Amino acid sequence: MDNAVQNLLEIEAIRQLKYRYFRAVDCHDWPLLASCLAEDCTTWLDSGKYRFNGRTEFVAELRKLLDNPPLLTMHQGHHPEIELLGADKATGIWYLEDYVISQEQGWLLRGTAYYRDEYVKRDGHWQILSTGYDRVFEAVTSPIPEQFRVTANCFAPAQ
Repeated sequence: MDNAVQNLLEIEAIRQLKYRYFRAVDCHDWPLLASCLAEDCTTWLDSGKYRFNGRTEFVAELRKLLDNPPLLTMHQGHHPEIELLGADKATGIWYLEDYVISQEQGWLLRGTAYYRDEYVKRDGHWQILSTGYDRVFEAVTSPIPEQFRVTANCFAPAQ
């Protein structure tokens, strides 16, 4: 296969990995999130406010942050800049747009950031070796305006 085509296939695999990562976080699908991460991954979120070493610690701590009570989140990664550094290493920069709703605590968060990732290919599959983001901005509304209503969410029983 042509090297340029192979490189595009590798970049697409990394893009799909990061998309899966965002979906896993928003759906609170912790096994799926774990499958996206290298066992020895490091993470630094929110400009270093949260730092974790290893897949197990990161998934467990993120689960605590998002599950009790469940936060409603939207994480979208845009405009990836992925650079292959050989057959089994790559880096990526993603523009993040996120939205968080805490119904129990009564606040809304809207923000943007730049994710900086390192990827490693092990056993034929790309995984996130390092991930973290620095905020461009974060805005919080509290209390939630009275006219704002969450009319459906995947963590509440159907009404």
